[in-house]
Amino acid sequence: MAILAEARQWFEQWIGAVASTVDVVAGRFMRRRRVELDENIDGTFTARLAVPKDGSPSTPVSFRLDHDAPQPPLSADWRAAFDGSRIEVRLRSDHVVSRVLDFPSQAGDFLDGMIRAQVDRLTPWTAADAVFGWGAPQPTSNDRIEIAFSATSAAKVDPLIRLARRLGAASVAVSAPGVGCDGATQQVTLLDRSLRGLAGPAVPRLLRIGLVSTAAAAAVSLLLNIYLGGWLQSEQQDLLHRISQRRATLRLDANGDSSGLGLLAKRKQTTPSSVMVLEAISRVLPDTTYVTELRIEGNKVQAVGMTQDAPSLIRLLEQSPQFTRATFFAPTTRAANESAERFHVEANITAYFGSGS
Repeated sequence: MAILAEARQWFEQWIGAVASTVDVVAGRFMRRRRVELDENIDGTFTARLAVPKDGSPSTPVSFRLDHDAPQPPLSADWRAAFDGSRIEVRLRSDHVVSRVLDFPSQAGDFLDGMIRAQVDRLTPWTAADAVFGWGAPQPTSNDRIEIAFSATSAAKVDPLIRLARRLGAASVAVSAPGVGCDGATQQVTLLDRSLRGLAGPAVPRLLRIGLVSTAAAAAVSLLLNIYLGGWLQSEQQDLLHRISQRRATLRLDANGDSSGLGLLAKRKQTTPSSVMVLEAISRVLPDTTYVTELRIEGNKVQAVGMTQDAPSLIRLLEQSPQFTRATFFAPTTRAANESAERFHVEANITAYFGSGS
């Protein structure tokens, strides 16, 4: 029963992913009406069509939000304009925090994790309570990059998302002004979300049914392959385990040695040695890197120190046969009076330190 429940959950997730993909692909080939929604200084919003067409309202309309509904109520023409449209909200800077962030240029592949880890330090909110985004990195001197970062409270954005759902919009995007690298103001996208799922009328029904049916057939085949293959692999591993136990018993009987020496030897071969880990990590790290803290917990090692090029440490650790799955477990920082970067990296230790007897 547990296997069936897990298979059902996986199948539902698969169908949801396929439906989202269909919506994205269809959205690229279908031109949706765009409604621009600008926040005013008094807290109201003004809506206008980006490209008015015949039969659509051409005069902007202003309203305030009252329990996620526009007040005064929208006319029938404006309700029809919002239905199935893409709403592009532009917030004022009053409730937005803007920063210019500075990183090493090698950190371009890790921006999401590095920025997310610093949201609670850069803003009054935690990462879970904030809606934030950043612009394209701009190269500067000394092999560095600067990024325009903006954030606001999720409580500020959630009513706008609920309004878009109430009006039947297909998608909503929220942007806010940010301070550019050259000091100029630029719009930073904080959120871009599709609001219509599998039941949305924007995509022809036959296309949805055909694609989802194909995905369902592929999912069933994949499930059968996964579970049958997993069952056979489990049986093989169980058989190998029993063979290993039998061989160990035969060796003990043949040698007449029932003491704990064999267990100690096995533990020595499979347990990471602190001295050997220290020697291995000293070989991996470059001469310009200094480790101030080294912690070994189980099969994981954590190192903290100073270096000139923090992102390159991940690549060096991954290339070593003694370490795998290297990553940053805390943000890389640089103090104003320091020329090097303070890094926090961790990696799994390959638990093999000799050949068995």
